[in-house]
Amino acid sequence: MAKRVLVVEDNELNLKLFCDLLRAHGHDVLPLRDGRDLLAQAHDFLPDLVITDIHLPHVSGLDLIQSLKADEQLSPVPIMAVTAYAGHGDEERIRAAGAQAYVSKPISVMRFVEQVNALL
Repeated sequence: MAKRVLVVEDNELNLKLFCDLLRAHGHDVLPLRDGRDLLAQAHDFLPDLVITDIHLPHVSGLDLIQSLKADEQLSPVPIMAVTAYAGHGDEERIRAAGAQAYVSKPISVMRFVEQVNALL
């Protein structure tokens, strides 16, 4: 049975890459370019996994992770954070916010798929 994956990414090329990889592995995907829509869309879509960029316009990925974890219905959904800004301490902050996995950009396709499979 296909798993449902919600992807929040403002970069069009990265969004296409992530969604294409997920679809190639048999998953249903809901792409979002704007994190402000995340909670409403997640309640409608009921994802098995959320993948979010950390540096987004309008709202940070850290705030999105915390919002998901604070939501009673969505808090059990695993979250994978993806970011190009992998500085000292970033992974710890992202995991402390509630993400179960962390992948830095540019992504390794193999690592991305492995992390997705480990969370689903």
